[in-house]
Amino acid sequence: MSLAQPFAAFDLTGRVAVVTGASSGLGAGFARTLAAAGATVVAAARRVDRLAELAADVPGLVPLACDVTVGADRERLVATAAEINGGVDVLVNNAGMPGPPDALTESEEEFGRILDLNLTAGVRLAVEVVRALPEDRAASIVNISSVVGLVSTAPIGGAGYAASKAAVIGVTRELAGQWGRRGVRVNALVPGWFDTEMTEGLFTNEKSAGWVRRNTILGRGGREGEVDGALLFLASEASSYVTGQVLAVDGGWTAR
Repeated sequence: MSLAQPFAAFDLTGRVAVVTGASSGLGAGFARTLAAAGATVVAAARRVDRLAELAADVPGLVPLACDVTVGADRERLVATAAEINGGVDVLVNNAGMPGPPDALTESEEEFGRILDLNLTAGVRLAVEVVRALPEDRAASIVNISSVVGLVSTAPIGGAGYAASKAAVIGVTRELAGQWGRRGVRVNALVPGWFDTEMTEGLFTNEKSAGWVRRNTILGRGGREGEVDGALLFLASEASSYVTGQVLAVDGGWTAR
């Protein structure tokens, strides 16, 4: 990368990216951003109607119905992406679900389902991607965590969700250590409070919206697109010497 061409490092032309949980919210934004940077994006989610809408709006995007908690679906996802250009250059593990905010009412089954989707599925998908990757091919894996995985956000958050998102950060560092010598970088992106389906009602209720404003250094929740630049940084060669790191995009929530 030349300092005379600082934006060239963000160019993903010719790269293949996989984004899970791409049917709405931050995931849809991630897919749009990577496609705009030149990548061929395989957008994976369970809601095929939403994926079809996204594909109609984003040229070159490849929609794929996929339940990442199912091993056969993960294998098919990686195989589909590999057919495009021999392997996955960028994996964004974004698929996730919230849970009950009160540990006293969260069942063991609910706790397990949250960890299965938010943690285990992403780890197994990353393993599938690296296992299928040619030895001489570099890749970037971006695991989406949450401020709930760094600090208590009670009364919002939940034990299962916090456990899964904290574990995402831990496994990010471990996989970075295991795969760094073969050119696979693994980082975690930590969004703060954004108005998405997962936070439905948070910003329409003045009490909870005020709670976000009071506890965020910038005095507001995140706006559409404000996490996408950080995602592109971690996905691209702009962060070629960055691995095992946790990047919070939270308006200062965790800096207090």
